[in-house]
Amino acid sequence: MSQQKSDYVDHADIDESLDELASDATIEETVENLEESGFEVVVVDSADDALAEIQSLIPADASVMNGHSTTLEEIGFVEYLSDGDHEWESLPDEIWSIDDDAKRQAARRESQTADYFLGGINGISQTGELVAADRSGSRIGAYPFAAENVVIVSGVNKIVPTLDDALDRLESVAYPLENERAKEAYGVDSAIAKQLILRQELEDERTTVVLVREHLGY
Repeated sequence: MSQQKSDYVDHADIDESLDELASDATIEETVENLEESGFEVVVVDSADDALAEIQSLIPADASVMNGHSTTLEEIGFVEYLSDGDHEWESLPDEIWSIDDDAKRQAARRESQTADYFLGGINGISQTGELVAADRSGSRIGAYPFAAENVVIVSGVNKIVPTLDDALDRLESVAYPLENERAKEAYGVDSAIAKQLILRQELEDERTTVVLVREHLGY
């Protein structure tokens, strides 16, 4: 089931001041600081452009996994990966075809070492840090080290001035919206149980941030 931010925004109390489209000057400064911290950065104009960029980034025969991401839903990547009109190995399709719970959980853990792991982020500071959190860790577990390549896709509405602001955005924008989604999808509350701050990427060309000049995700 495709999930969009609009499905939950009316039911969540969020700090809208931390969910505004960034200016061109702010985007430029953020890109410079992310690149100085070792991240590859690509800026695109639209969701369609973001999907095309991902298609160009991932080579044929690569194993591909994604963590849950409303942004990936909104740009059409999740549907594209599942539909199979590509030459990649789709690990989500393999995982969710496993009937045995223990074997499926083991496959989910193994998928963290995919050739390419894609996902979203909850906050980006102009100073060059990335902030994300998860209830189980399956969405962000591959980001620090496990996956060979990481592609993070984000709307520029997630750019805020400082790391403290990015952490505030996680609490006051991303969490309320994700909590509404989790209650509908799983029947349970979400939680900021496992939190990640990416300050620097030390491996050349490993982590790419695709910034979209649109209001996407949460």
